[in-house]
Amino acid sequence: MSSTLSRAIKSFPNRFDPDVLSTLPAHLQETIRRRHQVLGPGYMLMYREPVEFVSGQGAHLFDHEGNDYLDVYNNVPCVGHAHPRVVEVVSRQLAAVNTNTRYVQEALVDYAERLLATFPAGLSRLSLACSGSEANDLAMRVAKYHTGGEGIIVTRWAYHGITSEVSRFSPSLGKGSPLGPGVRLIDPPDPRLVAPGSTLAEHMRAQVRDAIEDLERHGFRLAALVTDSTYSSDGIFTDPVGYMPGVVEEVHAAGGVYIADEVQSGFARLGEEMWGFARHGVLPDIVTMGKPMGNGVPISGVVFRPEVSDDFGRNVRYFNTFAGSSIPVAAGAAVLDVFEEENVQQRVLENGTTLRAGIEEITRESPYVAEVRGRGLYVGVEIVADRDTLAPDRGLAEDVISDMRDRRVLISGTAKAANVLKIRPPLAFTSADVTRFLETFAEVAKERL
Repeated sequence: MSSTLSRAIKSFPNRFDPDVLSTLPAHLQETIRRRHQVLGPGYMLMYREPVEFVSGQGAHLFDHEGNDYLDVYNNVPCVGHAHPRVVEVVSRQLAAVNTNTRYVQEALVDYAERLLATFPAGLSRLSLACSGSEANDLAMRVAKYHTGGEGIIVTRWAYHGITSEVSRFSPSLGKGSPLGPGVRLIDPPDPRLVAPGSTLAEHMRAQVRDAIEDLERHGFRLAALVTDSTYSSDGIFTDPVGYMPGVVEEVHAAGGVYIADEVQSGFARLGEEMWGFARHGVLPDIVTMGKPMGNGVPISGVVFRPEVSDDFGRNVRYFNTFAGSSIPVAAGAAVLDVFEEENVQQRVLENGTTLRAGIEEITRESPYVAEVRGRGLYVGVEIVADRDTLAPDRGLAEDVISDMRDRRVLISGTAKAANVLKIRPPLAFTSADVTRFLETFAEVAKERL
């Protein structure tokens, strides 16, 4: 494998190290070489020593030899890998018909009504797409049309997608992906950044006000503030709550809208509420959803306040061939079925509480753990060189991730310095899975932390 590829891969966190290719099993070596020859630019493999899976169930993945890996990373199979309810419903629909939204589909209307019923009453229009990137792209189109503005505010290391439009307000894509001229960055809600004598609410509100003023000075009217309620790419900041009402007031006063990106925090991921924004006591103008909606079948959504979306709908044509077609809608409906039948949100709340408490206990005395953050089944562990300086230690974080993978437990990393352990399992995570994770993490922490 070329040295250029090796350098590129090493620049990304928690990625395959090409230098170890010759140590892998022959079959894996050959597949990786073939992959490199045929796939386009940008593809990356996870983990220093990558792994190939052939099946999955719940929060477990299995390789060719039947080894059981605990998946504590993947939010795409929301209700679990190969969930029998989803498999059955999608298979039945696949054997029947797959038509699009230009034909009458009662199942589509049923699904839209069920999904919208999980939102506050003011959010009552649903448009469907195929990915979170597409959802955020459509949300921004509507926001710009509604406000007449071009200015966008996001957090410093946010990720919202990969389309041409959305990549321009996704700073975590790095220097090779330039931000738009009308994009301004603010801090994530990290209480440690608040000046003495101030509050997090004052800090966040002042940042948004300053960003709006700078946009206007450069000729940009505000279109939207976009936030992910977990601030996942920034390093996972779910708490404290209470700062968002003032932030949204500033946005509305400037004529902008608030877009809540729920790709990471939605579908009860944080346990306490179905949607992450609800923890903050605010009503977004637009909400976007993605990966978990179809449990792996491509479907995403945008929910609007009708006052924001209706003019766009009357004057701008929107059609997406696969969005809202029969098979992904069947998958989405099956996910909602599982939520009801298995009381998923309560399971997330209970197991998430146990998970975080266990991690906090294991790392309490570690000089290399600055904080344990998160809610529900989304936990971040900030790894630092020492607690006094809080200097990020990416190398140590990657060692922990690699050691966990070697013990067949899969996690990843996040934040600009890639020094925050990202612990984000499927919502099928059971109490037994929590126990296995904590026992494995304790072993690694004893050696590394």
